Amino acid sequence: MTEKELEELRSRALEELSGARDLKVLEELRVRYLGKRGLLTSILKTLKDLPPELRRTIGRRANEIKAELEGLVRQRREALLRAAEDEAPGVDLTLPGRPYELGRLHPITQVLQEICAIFLRLGFSVARGPEVETDYYNFEALNIPPDHPAREMQDTFYFPEGFLLRTHTSPIQIRTMLSRKPPLRIIAPGKVYRCDSDVRHTPMFHQVEGLLVDREVSFADLKGLLTYFAREIFGADTRVRFRPSYFPFTEPSAEMDIECVICKGGGCRLCGETGWLEILGAGMVHPHVFRAVGYDTEKWRGFAFGLGVERIAMLKFGIDDIRLFYENHLRFLEQF
Repeated sequence: MTEKELEELRSRALEELSGARDLKVLEELRVRYLGKRGLLTSILKTLKDLPPELRRTIGRRANEIKAELEGLVRQRREALLRAAEDEAPGVDLTLPGRPYELGRLHPITQVLQEICAIFLRLGFSVARGPEVETDYYNFEALNIPPDHPAREMQDTFYFPEGFLLRTHTSPIQIRTMLSRKPPLRIIAPGKVYRCDSDVRHTPMFHQVEGLLVDREVSFADLKGLLTYFAREIFGADTRVRFRPSYFPFTEPSAEMDIECVICKGGGCRLCGETGWLEILGAGMVHPHVFRAVGYDTEKWRGFAFGLGVERIAMLKFGIDDIRLFYENHLRFLEQF
């Protein structure tokens, strides 16, 4: 490389960079001359092979040209950016403003959080467990042996090798009792799965189950707790009633109804003309369940309850089709 060749390279680069008409071309030229493998960069890399006197002369001039070209690139880029801004359409101040959309919690999430908050105020803690369960935790430890007719009520999704999608959050109660000594009081919120789909059922839905174990626990305590819950979630004037029922893991068992939120007890289509709506099931923990987890049935007593979050949300918001919660229509969801 001679000084003459270096000057010719400078002239050619200045001419091409000055004539660049857009940012893309300018960047291509910068890479050609100043990039890691650019023409000027290559010259600087070969200086070590030149004689000492020529190396100083060529090196000094090459660095001067490099600084000159870098300055020209900056100037040209700024000029092209300014030109683009000048050519851009102006702002029309007569256009309406764009609304600032706020995100919202899903109505099921809102109701689930409200339910949990009520029981947390009463001293319960939240327990979690896996959604893929074994037959033992989901059925057998809850006093539901393989030939028990209650299994037909569950419509279970089964996997190979004895695994299944939990049909309720009761397995969390079993796991908690196996890992902790009484007394205890927990709620177990979460997703559950059953082979069912219509206007009141979906294959996946949410439950909140509760468990309280202590030395002196009665059915009256259970009724008082659930009556308080119903009036917190539906209003202080809510009327409730308890009806005898059957669950294999509680004895005695009951279902709790509230006065119909539509007809206020007068009778309508929603309540089947009865004036009442069922919202949850509950009962005293069956001794067989305590024995399965190693609790002394002579020393400890307890009660359990379970409710469907979607069911509570439908009654709370006056919704007659559970599938609306999962169709993701913004006009529906934005109401909450």
